Amino acid sequence: MSRKTRAIAPIPRPGEGKRGPDGYLGYLVRQAHVAVRAAMDKALAELEVTSPQFVVLTMVSAYPGLSGADLARLTFLTPQTINLIVGNLVKAGAVEKSADPAHGRILRLQVTDEGEVLLKRCKARVQEVEERIAGLVGREEEKVVRRWLAAVGAKLVADR
Repeated sequence: MSRKTRAIAPIPRPGEGKRGPDGYLGYLVRQAHVAVRAAMDKALAELEVTSPQFVVLTMVSAYPGLSGADLARLTFLTPQTINLIVGNLVKAGAVEKSADPAHGRILRLQVTDEGEVLLKRCKARVQEVEERIAGLVGREEEKVVRRWLAAVGAKLVADR
């Protein structure tokens, strides 16, 4: 018996083939996520901050008093990953923990003054990435993209 050998198709670059406009939406969202994360990691590298650390710092600053469990749900990270990130941010002096007054076992998180300074520096670096992303479309298109992305998150969470 002979086997037919098939030619190996070259892997398309991002934006081409199934990695382009004809690709699956879910794949394209994931591809965009990976590209954004890589760009953010590169922008934050000099500050020795990872993009997940930046996200955690941003959310704790925006919503002071979050618990680790709240933070895991908000950032789409596992509780184990949150514990590691928060531990590193505490060691760096960027975040502090305090016991919840009603439920002593729950630790509430706050950004320290040092953490706010670091976050401001991080945001300046990440803003450059945000501008590159926004520059791909016009202002009105950007509003549509933002609404669509928010709606995707809301719809798929609601459908669970």
